[in-house]
Amino acid sequence: MQAKDVMTSPVVTVGPDASVMDVAKLLLERHISAAPVVDASGGLLGVVSEGDLMRRPEAGTERRPSWWLTLLSDPQDEARDYLKSHGLRARDVMTRNVLTVEEDASLQDIATLLEKHRIKRVPVMRGGQVVGIVSRANLLQALVAQSRPPLPQADDRALREAVMDALKATGARTLYINVVVAEGIVHLWGMAHSDEEKHAICVAAESVTGTKQVCERISLLPRGASSTT
Repeated sequence: MQAKDVMTSPVVTVGPDASVMDVAKLLLERHISAAPVVDASGGLLGVVSEGDLMRRPEAGTERRPSWWLTLLSDPQDEARDYLKSHGLRARDVMTRNVLTVEEDASLQDIATLLEKHRIKRVPVMRGGQVVGIVSRANLLQALVAQSRPPLPQADDRALREAVMDALKATGARTLYINVVVAEGIVHLWGMAHSDEEKHAICVAAESVTGTKQVCERISLLPRGASSTT
């Protein structure tokens, strides 16, 4: 399998001028742990994650190093830490120099990259644009979907695209749904807003020509969760 077979897409992104408060709300509303920061042309500038927003004076979680550590620290590091905790915009707090992969990167290579650099996710690029994200969860989804390690056939990829199109046609809010296909078996992951919506998603997947079986692992969103499509 490759990145394009399991990546979460489309990607929720923010602009560099987005406020820290708006980014925090977005992460909570969309039930995601990070969002790429892109410029007006869609180019990747960085990533804002939950970890980048942990140490904030508003929440009383700002890091206060000992005075003797301050004497030994690099002023540049101090300035960087200050921006991370007090910055008002995405560009101030985002992690820069983000590692990325192309959509044809193998899952083995991605797993090695995540492990080596101790990161939780990696943006997937196509022609300089962010087209998806592969997280540790996506790798686990691929593990469950694959009963053995052969590469997916081309028709598995075509089936995935067809299923994703079919889900959109139901009118269900599919923002939280990810699809992984292995040997004609469609695995549905994510969250739905209601039992009816979950049922519609499953029926749509089953109706796509080429689907051998649907394995549904969709949970219900908590009441009051964002209804953004």
